[in-house]
Amino acid sequence: MRLKQIFRKKKSREIAKDRLKILLISDRVNCSPEMMEMIKNDITKVISKYMKIDTDSMVIQISKKGNKGGDNKVPSLYANIPILDLHTK
Repeated sequence: MRLKQIFRKKKSREIAKDRLKILLISDRVNCSPEMMEMIKNDITKVISKYMKIDTDSMVIQISKKGNKGGDNKVPSLYANIPILDLHTK
């Protein structure tokens, strides 16, 4: 990824698309868009302490999936976070 792409400002179309994704996901699991954004920000903060990540390509989803042996659906967190570089100390 080029340095220019990391610091570029997102277009309003990209922002709207991201917000719509968050809204649709949060609606499926009864989690507010604000809560989804807070979860995403917290995950970003923690992981950024240990590695450089591509926050623009990061995908965080919560979905309901059936558990083993039962019909009850429980929320599951899915995170796809592209790693750009590992911090080494």
